[in-house]
Amino acid sequence: MHSLFETAPAAPAIPITFATKTTWTAIAKGLPEPARQFAVANDFTAKPGKCLILPAPDGQIAQVVFGLEDESSKSRDLFRAGALPGLLPPGVYRFANAPHDVRLATLAFALGNYRFGRYRKAEQPGVRLVPPDGVDVADIVRMAEAASLARDLINTPSNDMGPEQLAQAAEALAKRYGASFNSIVGDELVAQNFPLIHAVGMASTRAPRLIDIGWGDPAHPKVTLVGKGVCFDTGGLDLKPSSGMLIMKKDMGGAANVLALAQMVMDAKLKVRLRVLIPAVENAVAGNAFRPLDIFKSRKGPTVEIGNTDAEGRLVLADALALADEEKPDLLVDLGTLTGAARVALGPDLPPFYTNDETLAGDVAAHAKSENDPLWRLPLWPAYDSWLDSKVADINNAPSGGFAGSITCALFLQRFVSDTTRWLHVDIYGWTPSAKPARPEGGECQAARAIYKLLSQRYG
Repeated sequence: MHSLFETAPAAPAIPITFATKTTWTAIAKGLPEPARQFAVANDFTAKPGKCLILPAPDGQIAQVVFGLEDESSKSRDLFRAGALPGLLPPGVYRFANAPHDVRLATLAFALGNYRFGRYRKAEQPGVRLVPPDGVDVADIVRMAEAASLARDLINTPSNDMGPEQLAQAAEALAKRYGASFNSIVGDELVAQNFPLIHAVGMASTRAPRLIDIGWGDPAHPKVTLVGKGVCFDTGGLDLKPSSGMLIMKKDMGGAANVLALAQMVMDAKLKVRLRVLIPAVENAVAGNAFRPLDIFKSRKGPTVEIGNTDAEGRLVLADALALADEEKPDLLVDLGTLTGAARVALGPDLPPFYTNDETLAGDVAAHAKSENDPLWRLPLWPAYDSWLDSKVADINNAPSGGFAGSITCALFLQRFVSDTTRWLHVDIYGWTPSAKPARPEGGECQAARAIYKLLSQRYG
């Protein structure tokens, strides 16, 4: 079991009482008089996120009171308990009463324990939690460890997380679960007909590659996951400004989250035949970089005119999706940090998703809500498909005009998925700009938990 959880503490666990402004008066009346006076002296009113540590007569911690939003509040944060690991002194704790959602609060507690310590010492919270009754701790651990994997990969700077290092991380994961691993590297991409992946990555001194993991019983339904692995994005010859490049180490966030999702699937032993495809490249600037208005033939066949070299993620995904589509999987999912337009429309916390399968769309939305892993459906709007037209090629990767950028990206990718009935595309951000409970600033696991629960329901 994860070291965060303690099933048989040597001493009684310290109780954490959850209170709202509405319930605090009744809770305070039930406290011993010295504790109640201590709360009054500290002006504690159960404001959401506020933590009060009540002392026992012998100076030890008697209990903790932690503020939550009222049940009726429109701004309830179901991950509010994720702040506790950073607020509590070392010790073993338990929930004395139920927060708004016990399972999500337990998960939040685990997610809030994350610290990135690769380059400097990070003080790990010394807190442990006695799992609440009825909570599937193994599943909580599975999701928390997968989130840590995604966060670690994204937070690692590009000098230590290039295409080769991303492949090494994928191979380590494959070995851990007895999965197959293959990587097509450099000019071999051209030889094996992945021209768009090669074009995007060829200017870098670090060779592009297509990572391929296979796992599961061949008799089970095929589920293929595709993740954008642009390990750093300069924008290419359509160079980003320095401000736009500042967190481009996160541009492999799709790959990181696909690996996190794959880890959960394999660890849970879901009844699927899993394939993971990650085009891993660096979009660099050099004399041999691909140029605006260059034209390349894609793996699927259509020729692609380069309207903008900074719309490179959809190019590498196109070849990977074409490969996935050749097998007609039962479900095809791709994740990528693709468009600023998605952030303008929905912000960093709410990735849009796209599918033409109404049942799949409903299931994704339901699991996104139940897992507090927000997603919002946007349409594959047919009227905008003509915006991708090129006067000299079959398709342009970046239409001029700037409207509906996330939708036109999804429509571009749809051109490369022709034989698979159920396809889900998610335009994630993969980053938390400012810390929130259970979500530290930096790399973030987005969409993976919701999709894992969907897969568990369908193939568990």
